[in-house]
Amino acid sequence: MSRPRERPISLAYIAQAADHDRLEWIDGKELQILLDGSQTGNQVTVVRSRLGAGSASPLHLHRNEDEMFVVLKGHGTFWVGEEQHEVGEGGVLFLPRDVPHAYRFDAPEVDLLTICTPSGMEGFFRGAGRRVTDPRPDGWQITMAALAAAAAAGGQEILGPPPG
Repeated sequence: MSRPRERPISLAYIAQAADHDRLEWIDGKELQILLDGSQTGNQVTVVRSRLGAGSASPLHLHRNEDEMFVVLKGHGTFWVGEEQHEVGEGGVLFLPRDVPHAYRFDAPEVDLLTICTPSGMEGFFRGAGRRVTDPRPDGWQITMAALAAAAAAGGQEILGPPPG
């Protein structure tokens, strides 16, 4: 008789908007870590990003996580492998690990939900970003070097600059 697969232990977690870890992100935009591994038994990370026109990710892939996007507001272009897709408000993407991808947003206001399984991506965001509650150093910005270092530490690979 086989034993059931053991799952990580997680407890219920409830938070209000003020409880989320808020990070300054690329181009001074903000993202919030809504759920991370410490709250979900390492099962899922959920991030909400408020971005704008021109916000773009480098071409990259994840070795450890599957990633899902839900475009709550706005629209943009997503590169998935060799394909290019225009995705609008209400659109969703599922990207299995090891699939190269990137995005660029065209709308002046973008509200994006990112869901990663298992958890772990929060380390990348915290490694490259800056908590908005901490004093902002003069001239601080996210550089490609900071993104690459945070990505490498978390099992991601930066493959190149944003496409397009």
